[in-house]
Amino acid sequence: MEHEINLPEVVAEVTAAFMRYEAALTGNDVAVLDELFWNNPNTLRYGAGENLLGYEAIRAFRLERPSKGLERDLMHTVITTYGRDYATANTEFTRKGETRIGRQSHTWLRLPQGWRIVAAHVSLMSA
Repeated sequence: MEHEINLPEVVAEVTAAFMRYEAALTGNDVAVLDELFWNNPNTLRYGAGENLLGYEAIRAFRLERPSKGLERDLMHTVITTYGRDYATANTEFTRKGETRIGRQSHTWLRLPQGWRIVAAHVSLMSA
């Protein structure tokens, strides 16, 4: 089975979901962040300093993390869609006062309730 890569309407949908996530992340809108992660024990988020396995662990982390200093500038964002129901979003980011470059990757899946992140990874590297 061959998937159609980067159907324009699907790229637009995932880009909108990704930008909604970014606004919620930098604005510390925990309700939207919780909504955009798949509510399932199989969801995972490997962070810069933590490994979170399952939706409940991700949700608990969000409730306890600092709510300041979340602003960042994105660079080299690449969204790739595979068919109509699966996508990846990868980006680099910088934060004021931080010399390291951040990297973030998401795996998105279209579910009945909309696009949801099923796996995420964040890491930092020297500039």
